[in-house]
Amino acid sequence: MNIKFGPSGNSQSFYDEGYKSSLDMPKWLWEKGLSAYEYSLTKGIRLKRETATKIGKEAEKHNIFLSIHAPYYINLANPDHKKRERSKKYILDTFYAGEWMGAKRIVFHPGSVGKLERREAFDIVLNTFEEVLEIIYKNGFNDISICPETMGKINQIGTLEEILELSKLDEKIIPTIDFGHIHARDGGSLNSKKDFEDVINTIEKNLGRTRTKNIHIHFSRIEFTQGGEKKHWTYKDIQFGPNFEPLAQVLVERNLTPIIICESRGTMAEDAVLFKNIYEDIKKNTIKA
Repeated sequence: MNIKFGPSGNSQSFYDEGYKSSLDMPKWLWEKGLSAYEYSLTKGIRLKRETATKIGKEAEKHNIFLSIHAPYYINLANPDHKKRERSKKYILDTFYAGEWMGAKRIVFHPGSVGKLERREAFDIVLNTFEEVLEIIYKNGFNDISICPETMGKINQIGTLEEILELSKLDEKIIPTIDFGHIHARDGGSLNSKKDFEDVINTIEKNLGRTRTKNIHIHFSRIEFTQGGEKKHWTYKDIQFGPNFEPLAQVLVERNLTPIIICESRGTMAEDAVLFKNIYEDIKKNTIKA
């Protein structure tokens, strides 16, 4: 698989140009030279099968790789059994939407610590996630990967180590490595090329070369406080990190081919194009050298 770039959701410019429906997004992205799109179900699963199928056909027509972000209110760490069951259903429903659309990856947030001890909360997530895997495979979703995401707030489950531990449960799990979240959670930790190499090395040590090569990436500049992530910004907001250039260098040198989803605030498609150009320039200069 080749490296692909695209946005999470729809840029403000998409609407400014007069478009109203996500049905138009695949063609719009293709015209910008992008090749991925993460459809957002973060506020709830209200997507009709007919609409999902149409988006999928447009994506296939324009060679756009599709992923879906499951609802934000999923919490596999909830101590309330009934609420955990609801979270499992939200994930299953997202997989059905993915099947209708032809999406290949489902991204989700594992949950939050709440009033529990961190390890206790993580163990609940681990056990519940095993049940989720059993349900999705039982329902025949063998061609869609589930992608737990690294999280940006301190009280959320989703350190790099936690996401890798979840990913070890099954070879088909592909971690979503949100570099902005890692940077924010660790108080501004990703600055040099080596910082990004350390993350990639940790992934490869735990999951092997194949999955590392094909990870799902979220990237944006993020403002943070002592509690971690506060707010997403555009790539032009250079007072916030991280920078994409050092990551692009690592991707080129290690010959990694991830899906890279931009989560900039309002300019996700424009910044995805910027990321693509940065990557291609580094690759071109590396080949010349």
